[in-house]
Amino acid sequence: MPRTLEGQITMEKTPSYFITKESPRRVHSMSRHTKLIVVVRDPVTRAISDYTQTLSKSPTLPSFQRLAFRNTTTGLIDTSWSAIRIGIYAKHLENWLRYFPLSRFLFVSGEWLVTDPAGEMGRVQDFLGLKRVVTDKHFYFNQTKGFPCLKKPEGSSRPRCLGKSKGRPHPLIPSEVLLKLRDFYRPFNLKFYQMTGQDFGWN
Repeated sequence: MPRTLEGQITMEKTPSYFITKESPRRVHSMSRHTKLIVVVRDPVTRAISDYTQTLSKSPTLPSFQRLAFRNTTTGLIDTSWSAIRIGIYAKHLENWLRYFPLSRFLFVSGEWLVTDPAGEMGRVQDFLGLKRVVTDKHFYFNQTKGFPCLKKPEGSSRPRCLGKSKGRPHPLIPSEVLLKLRDFYRPFNLKFYQMTGQDFGWN
């Protein structure tokens, strides 16, 4: 990490930090005062999105349900598949709480980031001790992509939106597969709500 002077904040983002076993110890040894922002979304939607992204790069990938279940007859979920494992947030958070107190974390809802981007960004700015400068006026809803984008910054020729890999349509997953996945994640979600003191409303 670069040197950070007084009055500066250095930020870095890597999705794999939260789920990598060695990360909490390494981050803590670098700086135990680090503030940690974790963006989470409904683990079922997250798994399908993960699969969709992989499918776009490997079109010969087996179906989602073939990968999600160890045994389709019994409905046994395959937790060794990373698309499923990543969504067991409570397990990953337990690892981090061995090194950092809950007060060092801000959990941002991926769903609320879409429905109320200014509200979630307000929470981020408060958590970082920043003045609330990013507000509603900075966002517009992009109908094509199906999520908010940043309005055109001064001196720029176009608005800032997430790249082509974001917002692509998901494959149709049978409802019984979705139900089994929701049943699987429910106890982990409830534990995560208890650990964070936040109800994300995933059913």
